Amino acid sequence: MTLVREAMVTEPKTLEVTATAQEAGELLSRTEVRAVYVCESGRLVGVVTRKTLVREVVAPGRDPRTTLLRDISEEPWWTVRSDESVEQAFRYLEDKDAERVPVVEADGRLAGVLSRSVLQRRLAEDEGEVDGVGV
Repeated sequence: MTLVREAMVTEPKTLEVTATAQEAGELLSRTEVRAVYVCESGRLVGVVTRKTLVREVVAPGRDPRTTLLRDISEEPWWTVRSDESVEQAFRYLEDKDAERVPVVEADGRLAGVLSRSVLQRRLAEDEGEVDGVGV
């Protein structure tokens, strides 16, 4: 495994910018979903988390059924490209103290999500192999 595209989760939870906060909330109610990636025509434009929903919808008393994600999503703090090396991406995650980061193609399209914990496991597995045989 040498490239980010080989280590990323390939089907992150996404919604279009025209989706509502209610739809994001439904996805985020699942314990395994920590973020919803907001896209416009496949291009990553924002991220919505539980914290976003509380700050942007619940606290100000907005209606989640009519509040659009384009109005509340946050720009992603960081992204990595799918053609970067996993070692470089891992150092980046460590430097930023990020647990996960969206993976984009050169044209800005969302390709997946890279998780530091998954990447650590995969790097450790690779180190434990010699000539394709586990040691």
